[in-house]
Amino acid sequence: MSQITKFFDGTSKPDIETLTGDVGGAVGASAAFNINLFTGDGLTSTGVPATNTITFTLDGFTQATAQTIGAVTADVITINLGATPTTYIFEAKVAGFESTTPAGIGYNLICVAKTTGAAATIVGVEDKYVAEDAAIAGSDANFVAVGNTVILRVLGTAALTINWKATTTQVGV
Repeated sequence: MSQITKFFDGTSKPDIETLTGDVGGAVGASAAFNINLFTGDGLTSTGVPATNTITFTLDGFTQATAQTIGAVTADVITINLGATPTTYIFEAKVAGFESTTPAGIGYNLICVAKTTGAAATIVGVEDKYVAEDAAIAGSDANFVAVGNTVILRVLGTAALTINWKATTTQVGV
C-alpha cells in the first residue's frame, strides 16, 4: 500500500514529507524538497511539472478500442517500428462483443515481425487462439505489416456491429 505523509498547514516545510511504496520504508524529500521516482525494467515514469503529474506506463504496452459495422476491417493498434533494424515479438489480446445477439469473440495472437529501418515484414505465420460464438464466427483478427508499421487489424461480421478492445505487448532486439 502506498502512502503520502502530509505536514499540518502553517509550517515552513513542504506539504509532502514522505512517500512510502509497497516495499521498503518511507522516503523523505531531498534538501531541494524533491523525491525521485525511478522505475525498473519494463516500467517508465513521466513527470509533467506544468500539471504536477507523474504517469507510470508499461514499456511496450498499448491498449485501444475500435468498432466494426458489417464485414469491414478496423485498425485497432498501429505500431511504428522505427528507423533501426530490429526484430520484434508481439502478443495481442483482442475481445469483441456484439450486443444484439449477444455474441462474444476473443483472440490471443503471437507474431514475429522485423524492420529494416524502412520497411516491416511479418516473419513466419502468427500463432492464433480463437474462441467465438457462432453468430460472429466470420470475424477475425490479425497482425499485418504496412510500410514500416505493424497493425493489429480486426474484421467484423456482415450486418452486425462489433465493439473491439485490444492490448499488445512487444519486445524488440
